[in-house]
Amino acid sequence: MAKKVSRRLNELQKKVEDRAYDPEEALALLKETATAKFSESAEAHIRLGIDPKYTDQQLRTTVALPKGTGQLIRVAVIARGEKVAEAAGAGADLSGSEELIDQIQKGMLDFDVLIATPDMMPAVAKLGRLLGPRGLMPSPKGGTVTFDVPQAIAEFKAGKLEFRADKTGIVHVMFGKATFSAEDLLINLKALQETIDRNRPSGAKGRYWRTMFIASTMGPSIQVDINGLRDMKLGDAASA
Repeated sequence: MAKKVSRRLNELQKKVEDRAYDPEEALALLKETATAKFSESAEAHIRLGIDPKYTDQQLRTTVALPKGTGQLIRVAVIARGEKVAEAAGAGADLSGSEELIDQIQKGMLDFDVLIATPDMMPAVAKLGRLLGPRGLMPSPKGGTVTFDVPQAIAEFKAGKLEFRADKTGIVHVMFGKATFSAEDLLINLKALQETIDRNRPSGAKGRYWRTMFIASTMGPSIQVDINGLRDMKLGDAASA
Protein backbone atom coordinates (compact mmCIF):
# COMPACT_ATOMS: atom_id res chain seq x y z
CA MET A 1 0.00 0.00 0.00
CA ALA A 2 1.43 3.35 -1.06
CA LYS A 3 2.25 5.77 1.73
CA LYS A 4 -0.19 8.68 1.76
CA VAL A 5 1.45 12.06 1.19
CA SER A 6 0.10 14.89 3.31
CA ARG A 7 -1.50 17.89 1.65
CA ARG A 8 1.25 20.10 3.08
CA LEU A 9 4.05 17.98 1.60
CA ASN A 10 2.20 17.58 -1.68
CA GLU A 11 2.02 21.37 -2.06
CA LEU A 12 5.71 21.74 -1.17
CA GLN A 13 6.73 19.08 -3.70
CA LYS A 14 5.15 21.17 -6.44
CA LYS A 15 7.80 23.83 -5.78
CA VAL A 16 10.63 21.41 -6.56
CA GLU A 17 11.53 20.83 -10.20
CA ASP A 18 12.88 17.50 -11.45
CA ARG A 19 16.45 18.71 -11.96
CA ALA A 20 19.73 19.25 -10.16
CA TYR A 21 19.85 22.71 -8.59
CA ASP A 22 22.87 24.92 -8.05
CA PRO A 23 23.91 24.61 -4.38
CA GLU A 24 22.81 28.13 -3.40
CA GLU A 25 19.46 27.72 -5.17
CA ALA A 26 18.89 24.30 -3.57
CA LEU A 27 19.56 25.62 -0.07
CA ALA A 28 17.26 28.59 -0.57
CA LEU A 29 14.55 26.14 -1.65
CA LEU A 30 15.24 23.92 1.38
CA LYS A 31 14.65 26.88 3.67
CA GLU A 32 11.48 27.85 1.78
CA THR A 33 10.05 24.33 2.10
CA ALA A 34 10.86 23.91 5.82
CA THR A 35 7.39 24.82 7.06
CA ALA A 36 6.89 22.42 9.98
CA LYS A 37 6.00 23.85 13.39
CA PHE A 38 9.36 22.86 14.90
CA SER A 39 13.01 23.55 14.14
CA GLU A 40 13.72 21.18 11.27
CA SER A 41 17.15 19.74 10.57
CA ALA A 42 18.85 20.11 7.19
CA GLU A 43 19.77 16.67 5.88
CA ALA A 44 21.99 15.45 3.04
CA HIS A 45 21.50 12.07 1.37
CA ILE A 46 24.39 11.16 -0.91
CA ARG A 47 24.67 8.08 -3.13
CA LEU A 48 28.29 7.08 -3.74
CA GLY A 49 29.77 4.64 -6.22
CA ILE A 50 30.92 2.18 -3.56
CA ASP A 51 29.91 -1.27 -2.37
CA PRO A 52 30.45 -1.34 1.42
CA LYS A 53 30.36 -5.15 1.58
CA TYR A 54 34.02 -4.90 0.54
CA THR A 55 36.32 -3.60 3.27
CA ASP A 56 38.23 -1.32 0.86
CA GLN A 57 34.98 0.37 -0.22
CA GLN A 58 33.68 1.33 3.22
CA LEU A 59 33.36 4.93 4.32
CA ARG A 60 33.28 5.84 8.00
CA THR A 61 34.72 9.13 9.20
CA THR A 62 33.91 12.43 10.89
CA VAL A 63 33.19 15.93 9.66
CA ALA A 64 33.69 19.14 11.61
CA LEU A 65 30.85 21.44 10.60
CA PRO A 66 32.26 25.00 10.69
CA LYS A 67 28.87 26.49 11.61
CA GLY A 68 27.93 23.75 14.09
CA THR A 69 24.94 21.43 14.11
CA GLY A 70 22.43 23.69 15.79
CA GLN A 71 21.85 20.95 18.36
CA LEU A 72 22.81 20.42 21.96
CA ILE A 73 25.01 17.33 21.79
CA ARG A 74 24.94 15.03 24.83
CA VAL A 75 28.33 13.37 25.31
CA ALA A 76 28.97 10.32 27.47
CA VAL A 77 32.49 9.15 28.36
CA ILE A 78 33.60 5.73 29.54
CA ALA A 79 37.01 5.97 31.17
CA ARG A 80 38.93 4.87 34.24
CA GLY A 81 40.38 6.66 37.27
CA GLU A 82 41.21 10.34 36.94
CA LYS A 83 39.96 10.38 33.33
CA VAL A 84 36.38 10.10 34.63
CA ALA A 85 36.72 13.33 36.62
CA GLU A 86 38.61 14.91 33.72
CA ALA A 87 35.68 14.13 31.41
CA ALA A 88 33.16 15.63 33.83
CA GLY A 89 35.28 18.76 34.15
CA ALA A 90 35.51 19.07 30.35
CA GLY A 91 31.73 19.14 29.96
CA ALA A 92 30.72 15.50 29.53
CA ASP A 93 27.03 14.99 30.27
CA LEU A 94 27.74 11.49 31.60
CA SER A 95 31.00 9.89 32.67
CA GLY A 96 31.94 6.68 34.41
CA SER A 97 33.58 3.27 34.16
CA GLU A 98 32.07 -0.21 34.50
CA GLU A 99 28.99 1.19 36.25
CA LEU A 100 28.20 3.34 33.20
CA ILE A 101 28.65 0.32 30.93
CA ASP A 102 26.14 -1.55 33.12
CA GLN A 103 23.63 1.31 32.88
CA ILE A 104 23.94 1.36 29.08
CA GLN A 105 23.49 -2.42 28.95
CA LYS A 106 20.23 -1.98 30.85
CA GLY A 107 18.96 0.45 28.19
CA MET A 108 20.16 3.88 29.33
CA LEU A 109 20.90 5.73 26.09
CA ASP A 110 20.64 9.37 27.14
CA PHE A 111 23.50 10.54 24.92
CA ASP A 112 24.27 11.38 21.29
CA VAL A 113 28.00 10.57 21.30
CA LEU A 114 29.88 7.95 23.32
CA ILE A 115 33.62 8.44 23.85
CA ALA A 116 35.81 5.75 25.39
CA THR A 117 39.47 5.66 26.36
CA PRO A 118 41.45 2.85 24.64
CA ASP A 119 42.01 0.94 27.90
CA MET A 120 38.22 0.64 28.35
CA MET A 121 37.47 -0.77 24.89
CA PRO A 122 37.70 -4.46 25.91
CA ALA A 123 34.91 -3.80 28.44
CA VAL A 124 32.98 -1.58 26.01
CA ALA A 125 33.03 -4.36 23.39
CA LYS A 126 30.07 -6.06 25.13
CA LEU A 127 27.91 -3.07 24.10
CA GLY A 128 28.51 -3.70 20.38
CA ARG A 129 25.17 -5.34 19.65
CA LEU A 130 23.29 -2.56 21.41
CA LEU A 131 25.27 0.44 20.18
CA GLY A 132 26.42 -0.73 16.74
CA PRO A 133 23.03 -0.56 14.98
CA ARG A 134 22.48 2.89 16.49
CA GLY A 135 25.82 4.23 15.25
CA LEU A 136 26.95 4.92 18.82
CA MET A 137 29.77 2.40 19.22
CA PRO A 138 33.10 4.16 19.89
CA SER A 139 35.70 3.74 17.14
CA PRO A 140 39.18 5.13 16.42
CA LYS A 141 38.08 6.17 12.90
CA GLY A 142 35.21 8.12 14.39
CA GLY A 143 37.47 9.94 16.82
CA THR A 144 35.57 8.48 19.76
CA VAL A 145 38.35 6.22 21.09
CA THR A 146 40.99 8.50 22.58
CA PHE A 147 42.90 9.40 25.73
CA ASP A 148 42.51 13.11 24.86
CA VAL A 149 39.03 13.22 26.32
CA PRO A 150 38.68 17.03 26.76
CA GLN A 151 39.62 17.64 23.10
CA ALA A 152 37.16 15.04 21.85
CA ILE A 153 34.34 16.44 24.01
CA ALA A 154 35.03 19.98 22.78
CA GLU A 155 35.03 18.91 19.11
CA PHE A 156 31.77 16.98 19.26
CA LYS A 157 30.04 19.70 21.26
CA ALA A 158 31.20 22.26 18.66
CA GLY A 159 29.79 20.44 15.64
CA LYS A 160 31.86 17.37 14.84
CA LEU A 161 29.74 14.50 13.48
CA GLU A 162 30.54 10.89 12.77
CA PHE A 163 28.93 9.35 9.69
CA ARG A 164 29.20 6.26 7.53
CA ALA A 165 27.87 4.91 4.25
CA ASP A 166 25.05 2.42 4.75
CA LYS A 167 25.06 -1.03 3.15
CA THR A 168 23.73 0.43 -0.12
CA GLY A 169 26.49 3.05 -0.35
CA ILE A 170 24.34 5.98 0.72
CA VAL A 171 25.49 8.55 3.28
CA HIS A 172 22.83 10.25 5.44
CA VAL A 173 24.10 13.29 7.36
CA MET A 174 22.47 16.17 9.19
CA PHE A 175 24.42 19.33 8.31
CA GLY A 176 22.64 22.02 10.32
CA LYS A 177 19.22 23.46 10.95
CA ALA A 178 16.81 24.85 8.38
CA THR A 179 16.80 28.05 10.46
CA PHE A 180 20.49 28.60 9.65
CA SER A 181 21.24 31.19 6.98
CA ALA A 182 21.69 29.78 3.48
CA GLU A 183 25.32 30.92 3.68
CA ASP A 184 26.00 28.93 6.85
CA LEU A 185 24.29 25.85 5.43
CA LEU A 186 26.41 26.14 2.30
CA ILE A 187 29.62 26.32 4.34
CA ASN A 188 28.62 23.20 6.27
CA LEU A 189 27.58 21.33 3.11
CA LYS A 190 30.88 22.22 1.43
CA ALA A 191 32.79 20.93 4.47
CA LEU A 192 30.84 17.66 4.21
CA GLN A 193 31.63 17.31 0.49
CA GLU A 194 35.33 17.94 1.05
CA THR A 195 35.41 15.39 3.87
CA ILE A 196 33.78 12.72 1.69
CA ASP A 197 36.25 13.43 -1.13
CA ARG A 198 39.21 13.40 1.25
CA ASN A 199 38.17 10.01 2.64
CA ARG A 200 37.42 8.29 -0.66
CA PRO A 201 37.84 4.53 -0.06
CA SER A 202 40.84 3.02 -1.81
CA GLY A 203 38.64 0.43 -3.55
CA ALA A 204 36.20 2.96 -5.04
CA LYS A 205 36.35 2.65 -8.84
CA GLY A 206 34.76 4.74 -11.57
CA ARG A 207 32.41 7.61 -10.75
CA TYR A 208 32.54 8.24 -7.00
CA TRP A 209 29.69 10.75 -6.63
CA ARG A 210 26.35 9.59 -8.01
CA THR A 211 23.63 11.84 -6.57
CA MET A 212 23.12 14.30 -3.73
CA PHE A 213 19.73 15.26 -2.35
CA ILE A 214 19.03 17.64 0.51
CA ALA A 215 15.85 18.15 2.51
CA SER A 216 14.53 19.54 5.74
CA THR A 217 13.20 16.97 8.21
CA MET A 218 9.62 17.23 6.96
CA GLY A 219 10.29 18.76 3.55
CA PRO A 220 10.64 17.44 -0.02
CA SER A 221 13.92 16.15 -1.50
CA ILE A 222 15.89 18.60 -3.61
CA GLN A 223 18.64 17.40 -5.94
CA VAL A 224 21.93 19.31 -5.79
CA ASP A 225 24.34 19.72 -8.70
CA ILE A 226 27.26 17.93 -7.08
CA ASN A 227 29.76 19.22 -9.64
CA GLY A 228 28.76 22.77 -8.80
CA LEU A 229 29.38 22.08 -5.13
CA ARG A 230 32.71 20.33 -5.73
CA ASP A 231 33.95 23.14 -7.99
CA MET A 232 33.15 25.73 -5.34
CA LYS A 233 35.99 26.90 -3.10
CA LEU A 234 35.27 27.16 0.64
CA GLY A 235 36.03 30.87 0.38
CA ASP A 236 33.34 31.10 -2.30
CA ALA A 237 30.91 29.34 0.04
CA ALA A 238 31.72 31.74 2.85
CA SER A 239 30.96 34.74 0.64
CA ALA A 240 28.04 33.28 -1.33
